[in-house]
Amino acid sequence: MSIKQVAKLAGVSTATVSRYLNSPEHVREKTRLKVQEAIREIGFSRNTLARNFRRGKTSLVMVVLPSVGDPFFSGVMRGIGRVAQREGYSILISETQSNSAGFNEYADMVFSKQADGIILLASISPFMGREGEASSAALDARSEGPVPPIVIGCETVAPALSHFPSVRVDNVGAAAEATGHLIDSGHRRIAFIAGSHESLLTSDRERGYRQAMAAAELPVEEHWVVEGDLTIDGARRAARELLALQPRPTAIFCATDEMAMGAMHELRAAGLRIPEDVSVIGFDDVRYASIQAPPLSTVAQPAEEIGERTMARLCRAMRGDDIGAEAEVVAHQLVLRNSTAAPPDSEA
Repeated sequence: MSIKQVAKLAGVSTATVSRYLNSPEHVREKTRLKVQEAIREIGFSRNTLARNFRRGKTSLVMVVLPSVGDPFFSGVMRGIGRVAQREGYSILISETQSNSAGFNEYADMVFSKQADGIILLASISPFMGREGEASSAALDARSEGPVPPIVIGCETVAPALSHFPSVRVDNVGAAAEATGHLIDSGHRRIAFIAGSHESLLTSDRERGYRQAMAAAELPVEEHWVVEGDLTIDGARRAARELLALQPRPTAIFCATDEMAMGAMHELRAAGLRIPEDVSVIGFDDVRYASIQAPPLSTVAQPAEEIGERTMARLCRAMRGDDIGAEAEVVAHQLVLRNSTAAPPDSEA
């Protein structure tokens, strides 16, 4: 919370608020009561506001993510919160998919220096357009100074964000490994359920899928790659498209576990057995993956570690350390459960 907002609410100058914070005895009682009431209404303690004003800091970090309901991001947030608490920061969450009405409000908060740093979790930036494009002139005109440090957790979703430091897994390598498991199990007709066509979120995973298929000298029919919109409903529609093919794929690699769950639901609704008729593998290893029927094979991302490392890297940047712009790659793990097996003998 900025000193300007306290001054505006109290109807006094910022200099008066500053004098109250540092030497309240030098402020007239009537004015002192106005400032006290403004601080109380905003919800900040006098000591917190005074300390932040002297430091030129807010002790607030904004985390921008697509959806707070995504089970993978809940794990990342636990890691972020653990480091934030240790370092004395509070977290403000901006949800870009369902909170578009407040998008500019969060951007204004950044530009008025009410946040010391920003974490983007597989999301566009609040000071960029919906397509991830940014105008330097527009940024300079809107901001009161340099934009706070930014660190990306998970994947970069727009080319304009590629120069920011990030913490993620090797999505291409992990997807190639998952696809390779299906190939090694004997599958030749392997489909891929991606995000939307414009999404960069799953493009590296699609690239890994295609690389593994090419390395095994297996063709990729273009109708085997369908969009699932990163949702359960989108994956159900995609699965229906794949089931209508003749011959249909014997295995489906989904770019996220959430889409894998949607695809599995549709396969069961069609009377197909998993993995006897169709194998399914996902990506993320969310907490629901192991309790699916059958338990879902997937690529495990260390969600909490990604959150911890992302917040730790942002803390170093906020202290003024040079953290570089390269990606910090953390290890993934292929977790094999009961949703994948060899293809039916007649389909091999």
